[in-house]
Amino acid sequence: MEKVNKFFVALTGAFFSFFGMLAIPLLLLMGTNIIDWITGILACKYRGEKLTSEKSFNGIVKKMGCYILVFIGFMVDILLQYCISNLGLPIVLPEVFACITAVWLVCSEIISILENLIDMRVPMPPFLKPIIERILHETECKIEINKIEEENKCR
Repeated sequence: MEKVNKFFVALTGAFFSFFGMLAIPLLLLMGTNIIDWITGILACKYRGEKLTSEKSFNGIVKKMGCYILVFIGFMVDILLQYCISNLGLPIVLPEVFACITAVWLVCSEIISILENLIDMRVPMPPFLKPIIERILHETECKIEINKIEEENKCR
């Protein structure tokens, strides 16, 4: 049993060491992906939908797309750091775009989970979905690189 504990401690340490500040958003994304997939399957009955292996597979493919988006955010972070270092500037940026992408995806997954639970007729606290939608909106507004006419959306 002690070997198993040491293995999981080493695995957790390696995960947090490798991903740094991206570790928590990634763990949350993994958890919400799994929960959303399960609640989506369970909610099919309540929606009157037929669950097929194709539909389930498409859900898994969509979840894999989330990790691709986080990886793209990570590549943007690496490219920015590369440009900054080649300019000779002593600035070190954390994985900002990857983290913000992961947080945005986690919020989207939570909203989807809540919608699945609502479809399953689970009583929902009235404040929960609006709070998550607000966090999602604020995340979008923190990194706002939009057209000038869209600026008023986040103010």
